[in-house]
Amino acid sequence: VEDEIAMNPQEFPVLNPNEYPDAYDHIYGIRDSILNTGEIHYDDRFEWNVHIIHNDTMLNAFATPGGYLYFYTGIIKFLDNEAQFAGVMAHEMAHSDLRHSTNQLTKAYGIQILLSILTGQSPGQLTEIIASLAYGLGTLAFSRTHEYQADEYSVKYLYATSYDARGIADFFIKLDDAPRPPQFLSTHPSPENRIEKINEVWQSLGGKEGQTYVDSYNAFKASLP
Repeated sequence: VEDEIAMNPQEFPVLNPNEYPDAYDHIYGIRDSILNTGEIHYDDRFEWNVHIIHNDTMLNAFATPGGYLYFYTGIIKFLDNEAQFAGVMAHEMAHSDLRHSTNQLTKAYGIQILLSILTGQSPGQLTEIIASLAYGLGTLAFSRTHEYQADEYSVKYLYATSYDARGIADFFIKLDDAPRPPQFLSTHPSPENRIEKINEVWQSLGGKEGQTYVDSYNAFKASLP
């Protein structure tokens, strides 16, 4: 999947890490803070490669099987602080770590067909899968149960860092200010009482208030094209 996306720069204009080292250093630092908590089950078995896609109009992020993470510049620039973004990243990592993406793909295609697709034997269907993950096409949008779980684990992952663990809740509050329905809600359907449930998880862990890191996040945004 990663190679297929890399070979399609018109559809997925991924920023080159060599041209934007500061941006990638920053985003990998956020990733490492989550991996270093010890809360990620597949922390040393998945690649956890991170890619930034240059599209300021897309308010979206997605993860593919194996822990490959993609964030559009649109969603990065839309957010106000690093805790919000870390909440989104932790949410996407949870989808991978809990095997939500793999389960959805297996359910939609069957294990044998899925294996042939992921090994490059069915390139047309692989393109279809990537479009479904990125844009919410087809049947691969996550279930409400998966969304609740990814929210819950986003809080649990961030609670073990210096970030405010309610970052994912602040992200959803921020989405209410979006000028149009964000693409994120196409690929991640919004369950009812989402923010309330996130706060319940946070309270159950002890209700510790973390940092939001506004200045460092502004520097991250300034390092993007």
